[in-house]
Amino acid sequence: MIIIAVSNRVGAMKRQLHLNLFIHSRGHHEASWRHPGSSPLALTDIRYYQDLACRAEAALFDSIFLADQLALGDDVAQAARTWLEPVTVLAAMAVATSRIGMIATASTTYTEPFNLARQFASLDHISNGRVAWNIVTSWLATAAGNFGGTGQMSHADRYVRAEEFMSVVKALWDSWADDAVIDDRAGGRYARADRIRPINHKGEYYQVAGPLNVPRCPQGRPVLVQAGSPTPAAASLHGMPRRCLRPTWRRRPPRRSTPT
Repeated sequence: MIIIAVSNRVGAMKRQLHLNLFIHSRGHHEASWRHPGSSPLALTDIRYYQDLACRAEAALFDSIFLADQLALGDDVAQAARTWLEPVTVLAAMAVATSRIGMIATASTTYTEPFNLARQFASLDHISNGRVAWNIVTSWLATAAGNFGGTGQMSHADRYVRAEEFMSVVKALWDSWADDAVIDDRAGGRYARADRIRPINHKGEYYQVAGPLNVPRCPQGRPVLVQAGSPTPAAASLHGMPRRCLRPTWRRRPPRRSTPT
């Protein structure tokens, strides 16, 4: 599936298309996996995703998007899915491409901020600054049963928790200054310890000491994406607009000189 966004260039009477490839199974139609022209590769074969990524990059697409759900659907007997975990897939696609942006979905409800911050910082290093996080709170009620819960959290509670989750993740990404790593082999000094700071977060849902155990990534922070916002609460996540963000990986954001 191709997602198209239209933007106006400031100061120029031009409109620009942004093309994103949404990879889902062998196509978004429920019977696409049966089409004789579809790929013969298994949906667990990483070459399938790497090939699509390379084709999208060659066609000058801006990005690739991977959705995710944390429970098996009840239509498994007749519906093929994108089975592989998206963060892992992005790492494999990153080494097969060099320019295209890559967006992975990850839940704030069923993971810990430190784990997610570490995974996406690692991906940003692997891809040389081409990674984005699609933020979701996981609406699927059956997912709760896979993570020790007796029931799904309410919509409002999920978004309150997500606000704190995002604050922790961003603080962890900022816990290393840009100049913390000096890699002085002759002098025997790898990093400036005074340029790496703990975050000492103590909140309603999370207590995280920090700092992150990954140096600051090429983008400073991976791009944040919200694919849809059905309510004002969803749109309010750290000032994100009520639309899909359109990251431009060709323009790198300003880097922080000191950790916060």
